[in-house]
Amino acid sequence: MNEEIDGGVEPTAPIWAAFGDLMSVLIGAFVLILVGVIGVQLELSTRLEHEVKQRQMESQRRKTLEQALAGPLAAGRVTLVNGRIGISGSVLFALNSDQLRPEGREILKSLAGPLSVYLRSHDEILMVSGFTDDRQVRDGNKRFADNWELSAERALTVTRALIAEGMPSSSVFAAAFGSEQPVSSNADDGGRAKNRRVEIAPIPRPSNATVKARD
Repeated sequence: MNEEIDGGVEPTAPIWAAFGDLMSVLIGAFVLILVGVIGVQLELSTRLEHEVKQRQMESQRRKTLEQALAGPLAAGRVTLVNGRIGISGSVLFALNSDQLRPEGREILKSLAGPLSVYLRSHDEILMVSGFTDDRQVRDGNKRFADNWELSAERALTVTRALIAEGMPSSSVFAAAFGSEQPVSSNADDGGRAKNRRVEIAPIPRPSNATVKARD
């Protein structure tokens, strides 16, 4: 009788073996999650460190630029905001003209030396940008078709003046913005005067890879 009863019972896997398998799965999952969390933390830490270094480099760059332009800045001839050197258009040019005033030429002469020294110690080039107010050039002015052309010619004039004062031609280029980037309202004469300006800004020199990609 006992033998018949015993023979009808199928052997079952020990419970401890199943528990061990479950624990193995849980530990494996925990390890994977832990590795993932550590990876994310390392990535965030690397990004933060890179961001801190970038901000430190930018702060140092501006400080170096301020030191290089200490003379012109102290004389109130130029402004320096966020790394951009600003010169009032009325100081450089007569209204609707791209011919440098004597005072404007002197300012550029005072900037060329310090900027050349700065560029030699940084892998950067200068972008000379011309801006106008929103009023079109005077009627009868045949030299410029519109504000785009006026801002372009003014930027080129400043670029050529810097090169004439010793700035390497490979370290400077001109850009035109017309009336599209105002820094003040064009509703009154004071605001329009602020918008008629030339800005000179050091920017990173394009790498060979970037140039080839554009080609």
